[in-house]
Amino acid sequence: MRLEDATPKAGSKHRRRRVGRGISAGQGASCGFGMRGQKSRSGRGTRPGFEGGQLPLYRRIPKLKHFPIVNQKQYTLVNVGDLADLDSASEVTLASLIESGIITTDDGPLKVLGDGEVNVALNVKAAAFTKGSRTKIEAAGGTCELVD
Repeated sequence: MRLEDATPKAGSKHRRRRVGRGISAGQGASCGFGMRGQKSRSGRGTRPGFEGGQLPLYRRIPKLKHFPIVNQKQYTLVNVGDLADLDSASEVTLASLIESGIITTDDGPLKVLGDGEVNVALNVKAAAFTKGSRTKIEAAGGTCELVD
């Protein structure tokens, strides 16, 4: 097969209609565009993206950086360094941290972040851990337990 052998199927291509060439040509005078109006004028009907006056899609979507996260999870955050003052082998939960005064507000489930150092073995129960916080707690001899 050669490039010149690749042709469209017979009958699939039609010649372009020559409009505005007199009444006997079939599309004379208004050329099938009607009498008046935006779509009967010469040139392009509307610009790309035009939605009839409705605020177009390219103006409705956010422009800067990233789209916001829909249904973003809100956590109560605590750093590993804040847990260093607790007694060894104590159980660390959201309720116990509020009771001890390390955390003052309940903003959702507890998440432990990895800033700081911990040298006491703690049994930490939280909804989420960062990789750094998990390694620091377990290196100190503590345990990390995920709760809902």
